[in-house]
Amino acid sequence: MARLLIGSLLVCGVQSAHATQTCGKHGVAIQVLGSGGPELQDKRASSSYLVWQDGRARVLIDAGGGSALRLGQSTAQLSQLDAVLFTHLHADHSSDFPALIKSLWFEGRERPLPVFGPAGNELMPSTSEFVSALFGKRGAYRYLNDALVPPRQRDYRLQVHDVAADAAVTTVLRSGDLAVSAARVVHGPIPALAWRIEIDGATVAFSGDTSGEGKHLPELLADVDLFVAHNAIPEGATGVERRLHMPPSVIGQLAHNARAQSLALSHRMLRTLGKEDATLSEIRKRYAGPTTFSDDLDCFPLPDRTR
Repeated sequence: MARLLIGSLLVCGVQSAHATQTCGKHGVAIQVLGSGGPELQDKRASSSYLVWQDGRARVLIDAGGGSALRLGQSTAQLSQLDAVLFTHLHADHSSDFPALIKSLWFEGRERPLPVFGPAGNELMPSTSEFVSALFGKRGAYRYLNDALVPPRQRDYRLQVHDVAADAAVTTVLRSGDLAVSAARVVHGPIPALAWRIEIDGATVAFSGDTSGEGKHLPELLADVDLFVAHNAIPEGATGVERRLHMPPSVIGQLAHNARAQSLALSHRMLRTLGKEDATLSEIRKRYAGPTTFSDDLDCFPLPDRTR
């Protein structure tokens, strides 16, 4: 169960529950599959999230180590997904992707699966290069090549899209009541994206790993029901870790400026675990809304905006 530091769930107005039953069985909900970072010692799966609607998993965001197991525990069906989104391609955000694609072979998906992620640079492959390096004819998992070049009688295949690393807020997918938008964020020299998902009137944004810079990030976050931010460093961090990640004060300021209805902290690492009181104190100087330190499999129902 996530640790709530501002009173009871009902008082806070944000509800988080461990997955004892299907998350989002009714309405829209966000499930944290992986709440940790790259360290094995944090005893958490690495970054990954699911967007649920009426008991159906609609969107997967990132697929870090351990997230495939958590996805199985969540009861989600990969065959139902409308899209997979990558914030960036560091291993703690992408390493379980092959396991998911292998599982799909057994689930009998009948339609293409869109995959979106950042374009590349001299340090990192583009998302299309990454997927090709895994499943292409000369890829590491070339025996799964039919995910890219399926037999003629099957419609399922991965449809991979690179989102420009310098992109303004860009809507990359519309499907019924689902809209998915991306914006570039700064994660040192690594191409990285933040994501916003609007579904059935509810909105959620995922910062991914970022220093908090990026001129389009405030627009992406504006008026979200839930802001999922990565709490990877403590206040006062300097050097490389500060160029890669945002401290609590920046998280709080972004949430305040965005008028976010609630805030969930994830990507919790050894350098921030155990510092929740200090983290919350810094956030509270700027943001007064409900704030949760998330754990694996926590579920966050979003408000029903259709009534």
